[in-house]
Amino acid sequence: MLLRDKSVVITGAGSGVGRAASLIFAQQGARVVCSDLKEEWAAETVRQVRDAGGTAVMQVCDVRREADLIAAINRCVAEFGRLDIMFNNAGVATATDGKGHRLIDQGDDDFDRLVSINQRGVYYGCRQAVIRFHQQGDRQGVIVNTASVAGMVGMGGVLYGSTKGAVIQLTRVLAIEVAKDGIRVNAVCPCGMLTNFGRPDDRAFGAVSPEQVERINKMHPLGRAITPQDAANAALFLASDMAKNITGVVLPVDGGYTAA
Repeated sequence: MLLRDKSVVITGAGSGVGRAASLIFAQQGARVVCSDLKEEWAAETVRQVRDAGGTAVMQVCDVRREADLIAAINRCVAEFGRLDIMFNNAGVATATDGKGHRLIDQGDDDFDRLVSINQRGVYYGCRQAVIRFHQQGDRQGVIVNTASVAGMVGMGGVLYGSTKGAVIQLTRVLAIEVAKDGIRVNAVCPCGMLTNFGRPDDRAFGAVSPEQVERINKMHPLGRAITPQDAANAALFLASDMAKNITGVVLPVDGGYTAA
């Protein structure tokens, strides 16, 4: 019960790492606000958490809107009394729509989409979490951000990697800024995962071809694709008191990719 009686907001909780984290955090005693832009997906996560004996509520949240992050945090306080952990997990992949991932293939709309969700959404989540932690005034509070190995090394699309690089730097600088307040800020950086990430909604939770599985497996020295549970377990560690003297850390969950 690493998060016993902790109150948590998880963005992007309707799928992937967000859904895995909602289930794992709740199993470890947390009370979870499952926030996502897609109401049906968030509601399904809540159902799974409750069916497993956990505590969760659903909140529709578009991380491009600071007001939505405020509403998610307010829901957490209204339901559970306070905010203890903010997991800024929501993000999107490069939208190809028949285009390539190269910088010259992407336009202003692609730039605005990735920056507004992957970068600004994390900024809003961090900002509002820090405001709430200050209001609570007890020198407690944890922020975990989902970045990516693509923000650490040159892989993937330029726009996507640059937004995740921004999340990494935000994490490090904010960690130092709020350390005196007893607030910890860390990030997890997954590598190749087999999730709905970047897939059309109508195929979001469908099967993945054996060829794709093999390709993703081969990316990692350990020979296995990263799972949402892998990233969620790393976030659990960083959110828990097991990491009470860890802040400003960018933790790769990459099967050895960045060490190769």
